[in-house]
Amino acid sequence: MGEDSRLAGVVALAQGMAAAHSSREVWWAAASGGCRALGGSFAALSVWERELGRLRVLVNVGERAEDEDEFPEDEAYPVHQFAEITEFLHERWAGGGEPHAWVETAEGPAAGRRPGYVHQRVAALRRRGRGCCVIAPIVLHGRAWGELYVARPVGAPVFGREDADFATVLASVVAAGIAQTERLEEVRRLAFTDALTGLANRRAVDVGLDEAVERHQKDGAVVSLVVCDINGLKRVNDTRGHAVGDRLLERFGSVLSLCGAMLPGALAARLGGDEFCLLAVGPSADEVVKAADELCRRASELELGEGVACGVASTEDPIGPVASARRLFRLADAAQYRAKAERATRPVVAGRQGPCDPVVRLADEPSADQPPGERRRFRGRG
Repeated sequence: MGEDSRLAGVVALAQGMAAAHSSREVWWAAASGGCRALGGSFAALSVWERELGRLRVLVNVGERAEDEDEFPEDEAYPVHQFAEITEFLHERWAGGGEPHAWVETAEGPAAGRRPGYVHQRVAALRRRGRGCCVIAPIVLHGRAWGELYVARPVGAPVFGREDADFATVLASVVAAGIAQTERLEEVRRLAFTDALTGLANRRAVDVGLDEAVERHQKDGAVVSLVVCDINGLKRVNDTRGHAVGDRLLERFGSVLSLCGAMLPGALAARLGGDEFCLLAVGPSADEVVKAADELCRRASELELGEGVACGVASTEDPIGPVASARRLFRLADAAQYRAKAERATRPVVAGRQGPCDPVVRLADEPSADQPPGERRRFRGRG
């Protein structure tokens, strides 16, 4: 393979990873780009999960064996089955420099490799009809992150020293692409996360609620929203300081997360100030009310604050058509405002009179067309 073609392979790999929009796309671009650049028939990208002592395969591309899925859910190998990993990273890399790629063949350990242990890679090559492979460690932030593995079939030219050198370069390009993706994902995470509580923020709720209502209109999925307001936060801030008030917000956030776990897939969020919410898609309205009731009970037991005012609105209850996220938010907010005004210790539920106090048929709920300014405490969308 000439220098021009190898340079083109590096450029194509970098461009493919840069064009990816998700972690899965990045993994696929890394493996497929490395496979093409090295003239392989198969490639895999794996991550080293130190805490679990294993290599977990993220993606397989090219000519896959029957037991190799493109994006496997549970393909992982204990590190002790690959003694060369810890030998290479801890013994050879420890002396300085960067880890270098190496070659294995189906004939046995490559020249210069230490014999004396069962070589799982050789067995895997033979079992899957491959003649050789090159393994390139991927280093991220100064630590071994995982590996790029590229193989060729039996009968194809065996990888040589120059191929291993080139694989080392490709692994560096892959590492740079993965690092960039992780930074972008962290930016996205921060954009949708409340810094104080670690819960989702208002932006995340807006996006999630829009998607949930679209799903409700498309296939009738039950969408429920719990909106709550911590009672007594201003008093805590005024008498004990904002640091203590922040601690109340953090503790309530933990309680909200705990109760949200009762509803599979629910989004727990802080809307801002002392206002929080739970967005659930799928669970029944009764399940959501039960979780909201538990939330009120636990909030009342917090050392700080004076409990919580909680309102619930669900498309499964008789609240009329929900044609927009704005309307469901208005209904939940109106129920919460009623709970606040009546000092209710249990959730107020829009559209029903049930086990939760008080009676909650909200005759004075704002309509979908009513301007936000017509109700003093409305904090709806738009």
